[in-house]
Amino acid sequence: MQNRRAAAATRVQEHLIEVLAPFGDSAVAEGMRYATSGGKRVRALLVMESARLHKVAGERAIWPAAGIEAMHAYSLVHDDLPCMDDDDMRRGQPTVHVKWDEATAVLVGDALQSLAFELVSHPAGAETSTARANLCFDLARAAGGQGMVLGQALDIAAETASSPLTLEEITHLQAGKTGALIEWSATCGAVMAGANADSLRAYAHALGLAFQIQDDVIDVTGSVEAAGKAVGKDAAAGKATFVSLLGLDAAKTRAADLVDQACDALSEYGKDAETLQQIARFVIARKT
Repeated sequence: MQNRRAAAATRVQEHLIEVLAPFGDSAVAEGMRYATSGGKRVRALLVMESARLHKVAGERAIWPAAGIEAMHAYSLVHDDLPCMDDDDMRRGQPTVHVKWDEATAVLVGDALQSLAFELVSHPAGAETSTARANLCFDLARAAGGQGMVLGQALDIAAETASSPLTLEEITHLQAGKTGALIEWSATCGAVMAGANADSLRAYAHALGLAFQIQDDVIDVTGSVEAAGKAVGKDAAAGKATFVSLLGLDAAKTRAADLVDQACDALSEYGKDAETLQQIARFVIARKT
């Protein structure tokens, strides 16, 4: 899996460099390149692997794979802003608003969101116009007010709520904030091929929740050096997390159980889904 992840990360980075080349050398263009460099590329790998599972050519899958990374990068740039999470570091380097300024960061995020839809809808991507339309429609829902943005809004509201969120409320919040884009990524190959995505959707649902639980674990047990960003912020702010509600050991157990569920959901694909299963196991083993 490490070889495939490294290969996917390299291909996505090269593709993003290529598509961003015509953007010139303005601060926004440079910020876009900066924000889309590095990272784990888990979402891109999910796109590439779900496409491979459905016999979609890699040269087609690279377009939505790069698109989801642009969308993810936009979300991080905006999430790091002082009016939201107010973070100074991301992926071991200064956040966009620190390196440039807040106005540039807002525009970088806006431009990356637009770029995401440009890449996902590109004719060199999904073979049919119907598939491209479905990918864009699904991405709009996953990223917007019914998905990621909703999750972010609920997260911000929780900071000033009179009482901490319950486990059910946190699960709902994270299904939008983290899970929606992961689900889009994992089902992308099926949508491109016009195939049934139910099994991949079940896989992604469990995977997305496990991903967020591990994020909460890292916030408690990780270091700034390993994580590449601030840690311990949730506890300092008194925010309810999976770890604060379940306890550290129970949270780790819950994440492991979810990974088992994710892997079981792929049983119909047999050995062809081995890399997707390895991705699920990687999610709860990571330190960043």
